[in-house]
Amino acid sequence: MISEDPRLPLPVRLQRLKRSRRLRLRVDHDRRLLRLTMPWRHSAKAALDWVVGQREWIDRQLERAPAAQPFAPGSTIPVEGRDLLIRHEPTWRRGVVIDAGTLVVGGPAESVPASIERWLRARARDRLSEETARIAAAAGVTIRSVSIGDPASRWGSCSSAGAIRYSWRLILAPPDVLRFVVAHEVAHRLHMDHSAAFKVAEAQLFGGPVAPARLELRRLGPALRAVGRG
Repeated sequence: MISEDPRLPLPVRLQRLKRSRRLRLRVDHDRRLLRLTMPWRHSAKAALDWVVGQREWIDRQLERAPAAQPFAPGSTIPVEGRDLLIRHEPTWRRGVVIDAGTLVVGGPAESVPASIERWLRARARDRLSEETARIAAAAGVTIRSVSIGDPASRWGSCSSAGAIRYSWRLILAPPDVLRFVVAHEVAHRLHMDHSAAFKVAEAQLFGGPVAPARLELRRLGPALRAVGRG
């Protein structure tokens, strides 16, 4: 359910959850929405009034939203944590290569954004598949499948059957951050919860304390989601 309220700068998507015990609000910068989860029997009107009461916080989040980083010649985007300048070479055949700190894209100008995203997704699939296989072998677990997508909030998910799905945007992050997400999801093959035993397994698979990588992902997350926008 999406509700528009003149007291708010963005529409609100309300979602009722049976397991929810309190109201939770998040700004979805990509879709220009406020996402509100609420207890199953909670009043929608009361929930919207509560969101209006968070207007100061909402405005701060919107002010802090990172600028879009389009896939366009002259723009800079991160690849595995390293900033690369996009350079267009129209006489080159279609494709993307890294050359001397630049991301060189061949083919017609109108194909540049699609070429870069396709290249990033393929690189993400390969890198995440390799890292998942390596960490799964260390954990002694099997992985049913590895796939990628572009979810609005999650960086990864693992089903009870062992199907792991990641955000392709992890290829933009530094290698330690990508490895942390992989260790987190593979650890769910040992413990389908976030118990103390899960946290021990997660740290072992990552190779040390995960807090720095988790904090770095939280810090970088909004900027990574802005890549390719605009």
